[in-house]
Amino acid sequence: MKRLSICLLFLITTYWVTAQAGKTVDTTWKKQYRETATKINDLVHTKLDAKFDFTKSYMYGHAWITLQPHFYSTDSLRLDAKGMDIHKVAVIKNGKESPLKYDYDNWQLNIHLDKTYRGGEQYTVFIDYISKPNEIKVQGSAAITDARGLYFINPDGKEKNKPTEIWTQGETEANSVWLPTIDKPNQKMTDEIAMTVPAKFVTLSNGKLVNQKKNVDGTRTDTWKMELPHAPYLLFMGVGDFAVIKDSYKGKEVSYYVDKEYASVARKIFGLTPEMIAFYSKITGVDYPWAKYSQITGHDYVSGAMENTTATLHSDAAQQDARQLTDGNDWELVVAHELFHQWFGDYVTTESWSNITLNESFANYSETLWNEYKYGKDAGDEQNFRDMQGYLQSNSGKKDLVRFYYHDKEDVFDAVSYNKGGRILHMLRNYVGDSAFFKALNLYLTTNKFRSAEAQQLRLAFEEVTGKDLNWYWNQWYYGAGNPNLDIVYSYDDAAKKVQVIVNQTQAGDKIFKLLLAIDVYNGPNKTRYMAWA
Repeated sequence: MKRLSICLLFLITTYWVTAQAGKTVDTTWKKQYRETATKINDLVHTKLDAKFDFTKSYMYGHAWITLQPHFYSTDSLRLDAKGMDIHKVAVIKNGKESPLKYDYDNWQLNIHLDKTYRGGEQYTVFIDYISKPNEIKVQGSAAITDARGLYFINPDGKEKNKPTEIWTQGETEANSVWLPTIDKPNQKMTDEIAMTVPAKFVTLSNGKLVNQKKNVDGTRTDTWKMELPHAPYLLFMGVGDFAVIKDSYKGKEVSYYVDKEYASVARKIFGLTPEMIAFYSKITGVDYPWAKYSQITGHDYVSGAMENTTATLHSDAAQQDARQLTDGNDWELVVAHELFHQWFGDYVTTESWSNITLNESFANYSETLWNEYKYGKDAGDEQNFRDMQGYLQSNSGKKDLVRFYYHDKEDVFDAVSYNKGGRILHMLRNYVGDSAFFKALNLYLTTNKFRSAEAQQLRLAFEEVTGKDLNWYWNQWYYGAGNPNLDIVYSYDDAAKKVQVIVNQTQAGDKIFKLLLAIDVYNGPNKTRYMAWA
């Protein structure tokens, strides 16, 4: 997801749990276990025909959704469908629509199926609806400031210095504002999205552009097809008058969608992408798995960037002019961060928001890995240190990394899931060694490809590779909170020619952390490294 600031981390504080004079603090969420969403039906494929009304900021949708019961037979289907006008719900039988009864509370659509379907038996429902994103009342977070899902930017063209655009933002569960779906991260599906837009605009979605059709009314219908499964929150639609600059990686399209005035510098902003793809493919042992990789900028974006599968959306802050770029590309690490999500987050996806660190810690740590590869070990260490300071300054020491208790799912996008998670990966790399670390990442990715996962599956991959029982590490770092504060004292016994290193943990409370420390001893220009437990 969105990359948090390198040094300044958001402090997530919800307004209704803040203590106020004379009011009781709401702490009931501390007893509400946030379990992984139960699978009754599984998404298989979604086909969407979308037409946009720029005057009303509406989307007129026809959706064909293919599903199957996960295991147990069922005669009902519940879809997330936020703030829509539902005109028709039907099941498709032999190519014909058969109307279905349904209940709708403006948030979820409960459909009574035409029969009881067995586990694994596929069926397709058709829904005719209108999405009205500007009329829905939703609350964002510090990391994602709004959750309307579908955004019409300057739709009437009245703002002279701002282009007319449409873009979507799905994470966490906002794509169900414009598409009826099971809006949970443990679902996976393929999709086909057709967008009808004014002919002057270009479009972008997941997968590959498979068809373009000019219409007699001056519009054009673009059809995008995603042939590999991914999570619903990663679906994307983008529309606007963009310049499209194309690169490639092993014959796959790598493209950059920018405002036309930035076309000449697009490669200076995004041009390291093919090299990044090659680097991440090498270290993971998984060659870039998707059909293409595009990056697009969006005005008035509600976050920093978002790793939609094959189609990353960046804030228009990514767009820097030639003069700004003479001092370096401020957006380079955002590009690196979002790209790594194509493996960690898209290829393998967290099964629940409680486990979001499986996505975000890797994307965060990818910045250290990229700097280390591209600019040397010192640059990697500097990035690692900055991210560590970001966590320490966030006052988040009481939060578990994997968090089964939280007030709102948006709250987990913080310095713990990102920065602390990245540092825990760095410690793990130092503990098991580079060879085992990257082999374990490969095993985790290949074992869970196109599926969702939880933190224990990452542990199992590392245990399989290293032969070590790592429950202690996961219990301490993934399922625990806090961090050690260390007081380190050195003394040298000249007669015995011995160095004594005394490490005291001074953090509050009774918790003592098990730590593996690297101690370097210098004798003139020569360095000897010793590993010691503390």
